[in-house]
Amino acid sequence: MYLNTKSFLLAIAIAATGAVAHADKSGAENDAPAIATAKIPLTQAVTVAEQYANGKASRAEYENSKQGWVYDVEVVSAARVVDVRVDADKGTVVSSAVDKVDRDDDHDEQD
Repeated sequence: MYLNTKSFLLAIAIAATGAVAHADKSGAENDAPAIATAKIPLTQAVTVAEQYANGKASRAEYENSKQGWVYDVEVVSAARVVDVRVDADKGTVVSSAVDKVDRDDDHDEQD
């Protein structure tokens, strides 16, 4: 029984190591480490977006877009949701769009 437990734990460790190695090489995009190069902090981008759309931020992401590195901030204003893109180097609004009924930014015109 002890041997079965050791074998089982060894199999789990090998599988976990393989899964981590596969995830690392899968090419999955992760923009999080790139935020260290942004000239303005996330908090400033959120403030700019909230003032621009006259609302409160509900979500923010750092991503590489056609305009370069931007903060994509979703702002709730009255009965609408606005996606505001803030330039990560200048802190200015690059674009904005009223979010569709889907309540995310996966299929908006600006994406």
